[in-house]
This record gives sequence, structure tokens and C-alpha cells, in this order.
Amino acid sequence: MYEIVGKKNLGEGINLYNISAPDVALKALPGQFIILRVNKNGERVPITIADSDKNDKTVTILVQTLGKTTHLLSELNVGDSLTDVVGPLGVPTEIERFGTVVCIGGGFGIAAIYPIAKALKSAGNNVISIIGARSKELLLMEDEMRSASSEVLIATNDGSYGTKGIVTDVLRELIYDKKMQIDRVIAIGPVIMMKAVSDLTREKSIKTTVSLNPIMIDGTGMCGACRVLVDKKTKFACVDGPDFDGHLVDFDNLMNRLKFYKEEEKASYECHMKQHHNG
Repeated sequence: MYEIVGKKNLGEGINLYNISAPDVALKALPGQFIILRVNKNGERVPITIADSDKNDKTVTILVQTLGKTTHLLSELNVGDSLTDVVGPLGVPTEIERFGTVVCIGGGFGIAAIYPIAKALKSAGNNVISIIGARSKELLLMEDEMRSASSEVLIATNDGSYGTKGIVTDVLRELIYDKKMQIDRVIAIGPVIMMKAVSDLTREKSIKTTVSLNPIMIDGTGMCGACRVLVDKKTKFACVDGPDFDGHLVDFDNLMNRLKFYKEEEKASYECHMKQHHNG
């Protein structure tokens, strides 16, 4: 039912998929996600919608091959189908005319920030996007981000492209530029990056939105696995988020929760790869 109609390798186990999902594509808004299953016995995996096309009735996702399920997904090609694609899930990102908005995407967060930047620009905002990766070769969706932004600034850890450093180095320069008035910051990427961005913007009282990606199972708020602490209150990322006020998120709690099943995930992947190599 959910046919893969497009697949493109972006390097280092990173694949872009266009999936036929008419009902999802019709309703998807920036900031929302899907939960997919590769096969009937597979686990449910939440993935942010990088783009959607109401005319083609497709959604676009980016996936990096890291564990068992993403490896199974990487083996599928155009013409193959997924068992389930559920969505769109989550509360859409708030899109208004704020003024100058800085959109920050770190690593895979670039795919998630892209539809948000595009919608904010369409709403009349001055969108300054900061995107970062370990190196130029790992930088995702640069052309797409340029089309969705008024200006794009780039940071790479090794200095192979743009500013040598991390996205917060570039953000710090913007924040402390006396000629620059920043009305809002939206950051998506590794938890440690979103925490660093929120710590930096808190100093200048710039409203900051982050998108959280805790352990998630059912996506409807029933299982409680995706609970996070926001303003010392329990929230469920799947139904209350994934967007939250970065100045109120307990990032340390989130990082600890993300470590819960690391050993089990590793064992599952190793078992799968052993079976895979043995035929």
C-alpha cells in the first residue's frame, strides 16, 4: 500500500525516500512526523516528514542506516512497499509572521527544519538558516535550504565548508551583532546541540523552539514512552509536541532517557546483521 516511488542515496548510509501515502500527504504540515513499519513484524519508527506533495500524494523522509530497522529499510528499493505509514502525527510548528527567524538544522535536523523554513519564508519572514555537519560531504539539502531561506550560513566541524566549528558558533555571532534583531529561533538536531542553542538564546531572552525526539512507540500518547519534562511537568512528545519551548525543556532528563535501550538496540542490530550475513 505504501509504495516507495523514489529513493536516492546521499552518502554514508543516508537515503532519501519518496513514499506514496495519499492521506498523509494531503494533511501533512511543517513539524509533523510519521511512524512507519517496514514489515508486519517490525518495530514502529518515528521519522520527521522532510517534505510532502499533495499532487503526487507522496511524503519525503531522510533515513540514516544505524540500527536493525533502518538497515531493513535500506534494503528496500523503488517498487517495494512498507507495511505501515501512520500520520501525520504531532502538533504542527507555529507558522506566523514573526519578523527575523533563525532556523538551525544540525546533521539530520536539516531535513526536519527544511519544511519549517520554507513555510516561514512563505509567511513573509526574513529566514536566516544555519546548517551544520561534521564535513562538507555530510552536509544535507543545501540547495533546498537556500531556496527556503533568505540567507544560509554553514558550519562544519572540520572547516571543509563554511565556518569551522558548530552551529552555535555562527548563532553566537548573529545574536551579538548589534545590528541584528532576532525575533525567534527554531532549532532541530542532536539533543546536545538543541540544549546549547537554548542556553545561548536564553541569555538574550530570544524565544526558542526545539523539536524533541525521545523514545516513541505508539505515537498517540497512550504508551507514555515519549514523556519529557517541560517546565518540570510531564509532556508527551507525540501529542503535546514534538515542538517545545527550549528554555523550559529538561535536556539532561531527555539525554538520560535516550540511553535506556542502547544495549538492547545494539544486540538487536548485531543479531540481525549476523543472520543477514549467514543468508
